[in-house]
Amino acid sequence: MTKTKQLHRRNASKTSKDAAKSLNVSRLEGLVLTAIKRSRKTGRTQDELLKQFPDFSYSSITARPAALKRDGLIVDSGKRRPGRSGRMQAVLVAKEFAK
Repeated sequence: MTKTKQLHRRNASKTSKDAAKSLNVSRLEGLVLTAIKRSRKTGRTQDELLKQFPDFSYSSITARPAALKRDGLIVDSGKRRPGRSGRMQAVLVAKEFAK
């Protein structure tokens, strides 16, 4: 049995579910993973990823790290950097660059 990724909340509206089905999640995850890998040990925060992909919606980019973490491809480095709001954000790195 193949594992399918849930692309929407369980209680999401029909339009949200339709929008989620129209996304090419593999492509988006690939873009985010590549960006994180290219940053090597420096890593990327959510805000840095959003800045790198201005043509994509907020939720299209910010949802990808959770799936990449779940798949063991990226990890929280334990480091923090300030985001646009001034709050500290986790720095994500590809697993091969983690300590």
